[in-house]
Amino acid sequence: MLLQEGCMKSGYKVYWTANALAELANTITYLEENFADKEIRRLVLQIEKTIALISHNPNIFPKSELKLIYKAIVLKYNTLYYRVNENNIEILSLL
Repeated sequence: MLLQEGCMKSGYKVYWTANALAELANTITYLEENFADKEIRRLVLQIEKTIALISHNPNIFPKSELKLIYKAIVLKYNTLYYRVNENNIEILSLL
């Protein structure tokens, strides 16, 4: 099941898979335990910026080793994997 995270007025609708949401929660938990709130805010802001870019131009980032999946580096240690389905963007993973 997909959960809608956001939609840009003139862009693609963006959905997060349950797997991607779980990975996001794990990442935030890790940051809470090991870093300052500043790092969490930085990650969230960068994820929002990346998703805004993707929603308007889903081909902006390179494809991963799997040809139908794109790879967007959010921060040095955080990568977002997504695919395009018609007028939707499906966030598959956040590592």
